[in-house]
Amino acid sequence: MKTLLPEWTNLDAVILAWPHEQTDWAPWLDSVTNTYLSLIDAINTAHAGVILLCRERDQAYVKSLLKPNSNVLLVTAKYNDTWVRDYAFLTCQLENKRVPFEFSFNGWGNKFDASLDNQVNQKYLARLCRQPLQSEALVCEGGALEIDENGHLLSTQLCLTNPQRNGDLSLEDYHNQFKQVLGASHVTVFENGHLDGDDTDGHIDTLVRFAPNQGLVIQSSQNRPEDKHFEGLNALVKECEQQLPKHQIFELPLPLINNQDGERLPASYANFLICNQTVICPIYNQPEDKDALAVIQKAYPSHQIVPIDCLPLVQQFGSLHCVTMQVPTDTLIPNVQRALTQGVVNYD
Repeated sequence: MKTLLPEWTNLDAVILAWPHEQTDWAPWLDSVTNTYLSLIDAINTAHAGVILLCRERDQAYVKSLLKPNSNVLLVTAKYNDTWVRDYAFLTCQLENKRVPFEFSFNGWGNKFDASLDNQVNQKYLARLCRQPLQSEALVCEGGALEIDENGHLLSTQLCLTNPQRNGDLSLEDYHNQFKQVLGASHVTVFENGHLDGDDTDGHIDTLVRFAPNQGLVIQSSQNRPEDKHFEGLNALVKECEQQLPKHQIFELPLPLINNQDGERLPASYANFLICNQTVICPIYNQPEDKDALAVIQKAYPSHQIVPIDCLPLVQQFGSLHCVTMQVPTDTLIPNVQRALTQGVVNYD
């Protein structure tokens, strides 16, 4: 049986999709470009290459922006948006093989057109992998799933039970599917927790993340007892204590960020990426940044903590983890592995 690998598995690469003027990033393109360049640099510093989906017309421009010592593989691709966490392939262990695996993606329950995103793995990424891509008709997103080294999988009820994903599929059916197709040994689906402005219906990667030594990092609201999110996030903390009583809990502060139209943005410090021995963390130029980084350092005491300004990302209601997908070692074919150590390279 294949088993979904946890994020702290050693990585060869991280997948990103370059933002451009025909995506929803157009109003913030300069600032979000700087965020992507900082993110690429942090991933490279953490000893992983970047597989960068990119329009052919943008490649010369991207090359001109990257540092000469960047390790980036440019893959020509068409996509609707840049939230690769939810449509790029997951990686599972099957005996001694690393197997790329995909669910179907329908724009978080048919909220947005995802027809191009849903073809990215089969058209562009599968050819980079040693093993054939395995596909599952079930609609699900990578950001909806969190798993540890013991096969304990976490998700959220609000996301899974949106009927625009898989009709009236029950939570018991989801439990069985995750055990069958992802090798989950245990499945916990949380009832509480949601951030205003989150189009994903409460993805787990904005709320609860596993940490080493039976740790749980939770996007809490203890610093804002008057906040409209306090009741739900406090209930989530209590639910975590009940469902995973042997785990040590690390509560993150909650920032309060509105956009220029007065809408609350779903800024979460839990939306970090584990990349080898580094945790790449979103910050938002808020007073809570410093405390959030300190909490994450306590949760990952042997990791280097690297902050990235993600205020531009949250303008489109997502953050750092949402724009990334990790690729564990020995997943990619040898010539791709080599190319990821040879500077900025086009992949034909």
